[in-house]
Amino acid sequence: MTSANVITPDMPAKLLDYLRRGGPALLLTTGADGYPSSAYTWAVALDGKRLRFGADEGGSGYGNLQRTSQAAVHIIGPDNLAYLVKGTTRFLKEHINAASPARMALFELDVIGARDQSFPGVTAKPFTYEWPAAQRDALTKMEQSVFTEMRDFAK
Repeated sequence: MTSANVITPDMPAKLLDYLRRGGPALLLTTGADGYPSSAYTWAVALDGKRLRFGADEGGSGYGNLQRTSQAAVHIIGPDNLAYLVKGTTRFLKEHINAASPARMALFELDVIGARDQSFPGVTAKPFTYEWPAAQRDALTKMEQSVFTEMRDFAK
């Protein structure tokens, strides 16, 4: 069995180190029809067992989370960091203010497992958002503010 097949009960240190700063992610949920649904989002790790992320208000992922309270978050970062983190979710806050004008709610995922999805000999390119040049500075600042708000929110 390779490390890519191992499911750990907590997020491993290298994933946690990356996500403490925050990063882009794919939110995966199950639709009412039983089929998967994905949405772009941001994610921040608080510790090895808790991950916060946003879900677009009114989007299918938001509705799926309300219905099932289950999700997975796919992270592809630098240095061939590739993980699928899954768990149960809870709603924390209606609006991530820093994401305005986008309307995103804040959720927290209680990690039940993290799977290394890297593949020996293959390097995955990090998942990143590439902002238009004219808006890059403002949107990068907004993204960092979203990460700060996600980390600092107190229940």
